[in-house]
Amino acid sequence: MSTHLASLALSFRPDGVRTLLARRHHGPLRVQKALYPEGEALCHAVLVHPPGGIAGGDELAIDVDVAPGAQALITTPGAAKWYKADGRSAAQRVRLAVHGALEWLPQEAIVFDQAQVVSSIEIDLADSASMLGWDIVALGRAAAGETFAQGRFAQTIRLRQAGALQWIERTRIDGNDALLASPIGLAGRHVFGCLWAAGPQLAGADFDALRARFDAQAAPELTRLTPQLSVARALGAGTQPVREALQTLWAELRPIVLGRPAVAPRIWAT
Repeated sequence: MSTHLASLALSFRPDGVRTLLARRHHGPLRVQKALYPEGEALCHAVLVHPPGGIAGGDELAIDVDVAPGAQALITTPGAAKWYKADGRSAAQRVRLAVHGALEWLPQEAIVFDQAQVVSSIEIDLADSASMLGWDIVALGRAAAGETFAQGRFAQTIRLRQAGALQWIERTRIDGNDALLASPIGLAGRHVFGCLWAAGPQLAGADFDALRARFDAQAAPELTRLTPQLSVARALGAGTQPVREALQTLWAELRPIVLGRPAVAPRIWAT
């Protein structure tokens, strides 16, 4: 497979009641046209990587800026795939700078056996900004009988509010790592995900009432880190239960954080 160096920059800004999208790209990383299924104030963008997967040696960079008053939702048409590395690492860097409102909701990433992954998500929120985001990772292709026996998945997520670091998540899992089976790790489940919610509206949320609406067996672990920031985690034996758990929580949090009813992007159903 050939090496791809790709970058995509997205800028959302308000124009009256409408949120406009400007973009520029280099290499095989695109976004489909701006969509407005929920009205002109909220711009949906579907991020597309035409090669279909990330191979050893590939480097992807995604930069998103959401101006004050702008509202954006970014997702993907399907799972991302990190291919067998052939001795070379692959990297993806995501930077999200939010002054308005952003939902970062890509579909899951599948890490093939022998992949070498370096991933980073850097989030900078203005004091009045609002955000919902998630990240879902599957180690190995369980449906094909594949485990994550060799390779490495390394990821860092950092979130700042008003310039102050509020949350940092570092993950490093090697093939056949003891963490894969450990009860303090993945406990034999190969899919893990986290969801973060941030914004001024979160400060008044009743988390006990929110937790009570979930089935105890399916509920993600929800933690309030600061009055304006919460993180939830989920583990599963497949992508579907993890995705469903986080999507259910997203549906509960969206009206609180963004003042909008939960309307799933149409692309998720295709």
